[in-house]
Amino acid sequence: MQIMEWMEKRGINLSFGDYGVRLDLIAKVQGVTAAENYFGSLSPSMQNQSTYGALLNCYCVEKMTDKALSLFEKMDQFNFTSKSLAFNNLMSLYMRLGQPEKVAPLVQEMKSRKVPLCTFTYNILMNSYSCLGDIEEVERVFEEIKQENAKECDWTTYSNLAVTYVKAGLRDKAELALKKLEEEMGPRNREAYHYLISLHSGISNLHEVYRIWNSLKSHFSITTNSSYLVMLQSLGKLNDIDDLKKCYKEWESCCSSYDMRLANSVIGAYLRHDLLHDAEEVFRHALKRSQGPFFLAWEMFMAFFLRNHQINLAMKCMEAAASRVKKNEWQPKYEMINKFFEYFVEERDVDGAEEFYKYLKKLNCLSSDVYSSLLRTYIAANRTAEDMLLRIKEDGIEMSCELEELLKRGCPE
Repeated sequence: MQIMEWMEKRGINLSFGDYGVRLDLIAKVQGVTAAENYFGSLSPSMQNQSTYGALLNCYCVEKMTDKALSLFEKMDQFNFTSKSLAFNNLMSLYMRLGQPEKVAPLVQEMKSRKVPLCTFTYNILMNSYSCLGDIEEVERVFEEIKQENAKECDWTTYSNLAVTYVKAGLRDKAELALKKLEEEMGPRNREAYHYLISLHSGISNLHEVYRIWNSLKSHFSITTNSSYLVMLQSLGKLNDIDDLKKCYKEWESCCSSYDMRLANSVIGAYLRHDLLHDAEEVFRHALKRSQGPFFLAWEMFMAFFLRNHQINLAMKCMEAAASRVKKNEWQPKYEMINKFFEYFVEERDVDGAEEFYKYLKKLNCLSSDVYSSLLRTYIAANRTAEDMLLRIKEDGIEMSCELEELLKRGCPE
């Protein structure tokens, strides 16, 4: 983005595509509002298919449905929807929104307009039917690709087909699709190797996982962090803790840059198998070698300690995480907050709940639900919370029906 700014200031002409790229970068770095302002500042000639398409993509990524649909209609008026990209963006939006049933009608609209379907269009259509559990339609689309548009059938098509079969537990069909994927991908496609490893682990085929892993390492001079991450995740999925430990040590001994994602993957696997000491050892090394972020690791330790009713240790993890937060970069998940309060209510631990409340306030994640849980703790402990209504007002919390009812019980006038 800085390079493009430098080029514009010096009067160096950017192509139509360059303006679209810059708009996309602005959205990622500065947000959608900044991207909209940039789009509005462009001359009419620069508000073209590329920049409109980039803005539509921003809206779809941020799940801004009304703005996306409105912009699509405007693009339609300018005949900027004659190719598949704009339709693909809307399909991706619906998939992000958990509305896969809206994908097929868009594809029908493309066909009625004679807009060519690309590989991505077919893949997202197959994926939509897979999400709906309609395997017959997935297979019908696959046959349509082979018969009517064979040039759009590549390794990603077979990958989508394999994902459908793995999710449905159709092992034999999954293995056939994975075999075709391997035939189509070529020997130097790292991403395809990743899919193969992950999907073979999904059907518990450890032998194939290792065969593909060894093939990947033999075809590339460097085994990247991303490749090790896929392998570690697959071994964790297969509950192969011994081999996971070996793989992680191999990566640690040769990595050029320490990637916290890999440590998190191993920590999660160890904690799922109650190997607390091993998880803590990995985390100690990570704290020395990595700049973080460490929030996911602390969350996993919190969940482990809560599961084992070790509230003091869970609270220490919360304290550690809260002390590292800068500019709202992390908040505990809603489910995690509920688990803490479930413990406090069950144990009638008002003091613990109030201490936890302080962390939540520091992390800017107070809500009517948090106050409701806090009040339930007071009620369970048969204690009154005389200043609770004042605190709710001072924190700017919107009053819910549930909170009002709990206030009557736990904060009598």
